[in-house]
Amino acid sequence: MKKLALLMIAGIVATTLCGQNPDQPGSKREERLRKKNERRIRLNELARQEEEGEIVYNKQSVFSLKLATDGYGIGYEFGKFKANRRSLLFNFELSEKKHPKEKREGFFDPGQLRVNYLAFGKLNTFYQARFGAAMQQVIGGKGNKNGVSVSAIYGGGLALGLVKPYIIDAVTIDGDPRTSRYPEIIDSEYIEIKAKGIAGGWNELKVRPGAYAKTAMRFDYGRLNETVTAIEVGLSAEYYANKIPQMHFSKDKQFFFNAYLAILLGRRK
Repeated sequence: MKKLALLMIAGIVATTLCGQNPDQPGSKREERLRKKNERRIRLNELARQEEEGEIVYNKQSVFSLKLATDGYGIGYEFGKFKANRRSLLFNFELSEKKHPKEKREGFFDPGQLRVNYLAFGKLNTFYQARFGAAMQQVIGGKGNKNGVSVSAIYGGGLALGLVKPYIIDAVTIDGDPRTSRYPEIIDSEYIEIKAKGIAGGWNELKVRPGAYAKTAMRFDYGRLNETVTAIEVGLSAEYYANKIPQMHFSKDKQFFFNAYLAILLGRRK
């Protein structure tokens, strides 16, 4: 009797599963169709917003690579939508600033059979960390899905100058090695061999606080509002509480001004 009851239940379940309509509410196929339709509607809405010059999103994350007239750097930007055509951007940048007179020269080392590089007269390597905020104001919409959005960027924040001594490996005529730096080694019996590079001088690192301001134009080629593929062209100025020595026989500066070009890639949600 029990076996007969189990067989009847199994038959009912099998019949129900076989007769289920894949398009009925709750089926996997209907769920996929619903999500596809929702995405199509959302993309159409984003296209309409861009044609009207709007930037509507919750947040955006953008990475950047910057080339300036006095160096190069990388950055990260987090953006929050504030109002139609306006966004608040928070950013972090790390860069290296070069002196106009800094010239890196290479010469062959027969002892190690390789080329060593040295910037003669360089006192310190000057890195810069910036933490700030900026406002993005759209001034020209894309007009179509493949157009370009033009925005004005203006802002500023805290700048930290990281001044690291430029350490040199040198040797006497007799082969006596020495680790030194400019100007200690100038007019001495030692001959410069090579720079320590990024590895040397961190134990003598000095931090110089300051502030910065920037203004720029951003040209965003990203498709719809979901991606950021942009070029930013701007001007930047920094002022530090102390003068930054960079090169021997050159005047130390507190104020720095540069023009820059940055490539930005990211996403919006």
